[in-house]
Amino acid sequence: MSKMLISGGNGFLGSYLCEKALDNDFEVTVVDNLSTSKERQVPKEATFVKKPIEKFNTNTRFDFVIHLAARPSPEDYIKNPLSTIDSNDIGTRNMLEIARKSGATFMYTSTSEVYGDPKILPIPETYFGYVNPNGIRSCYDESKRFSEALIKAYERQYGLDVRIQRPFNVYGPRIREDGFYGRVIPRFIDQALRNKSITVHGDGKQTRSFLYVSDWVDATWKFLMNNRAKGKVLNIGNYREISILELAELIINKTSSRSKIVHLQSREEDPKRRAADITQVRKILKWEPKISLDRGLEYTINWLKEKKNL
Repeated sequence: MSKMLISGGNGFLGSYLCEKALDNDFEVTVVDNLSTSKERQVPKEATFVKKPIEKFNTNTRFDFVIHLAARPSPEDYIKNPLSTIDSNDIGTRNMLEIARKSGATFMYTSTSEVYGDPKILPIPETYFGYVNPNGIRSCYDESKRFSEALIKAYERQYGLDVRIQRPFNVYGPRIREDGFYGRVIPRFIDQALRNKSITVHGDGKQTRSFLYVSDWVDATWKFLMNNRAKGKVLNIGNYREISILELAELIINKTSSRSKIVHLQSREEDPKRRAADITQVRKILKWEPKISLDRGLEYTINWLKEKKNL
């Protein structure tokens, strides 16, 4: 039986990947300190270790080592800059060492944030980014960029099988909706269902491209299992842009909410536009997003309604 280690496996993305691996008869170990989780989501069939990935030690040999542990929400990582850096610095190095000693395939979940405020749309993997190394978001952006450099160094020095993905705004059931965590789709849905003001930062003209979680799982599994993907850096996202203001209006309409849109101060260094060039992932993995934003929002709204007994 193949063995997989997943850091951050109790989180939104990690819990889905854990289930996918178990469904494919993998033996799964999850390491998570629950710092970004409201509740435990790891299936009982997986081995769970409650510990920061920076402090995790093991003599077990794994076939796949997946590093997902991170603080992906701006509200969260801006308030916790040092622990954010630790998971992308010490944590990445620790997971790489486990993979190296195991001779495992290593996959890192980077971020579209490595591109900063891009000057090219949609953004190809060859774009080096436009990031402020001293800015308020740099604890996340730059530590993710450093992780990518560290991973490629392990590939060059040790011949490690590495794969780096850059997800673009993945959403769906299980993603935290509370204000502190701050992910835009669940926050808007939660506000709309409670008929509270929809809080839009700035004028709302900034754009994002959103990917439903089942499409992310599908792409990630293909990335892990495809030998042609060895050493690749791939965007996993959607090329379709929508403005944050349009998103808010769409969610109000879908929830039949009485909410009004309220504009807050712009977030510092918030990228103006973001959309993924997925030419490479289409070519290498033969993958394409299947779930439209319209359908994905319906799934997520229904999940949150059920969760809150609405």
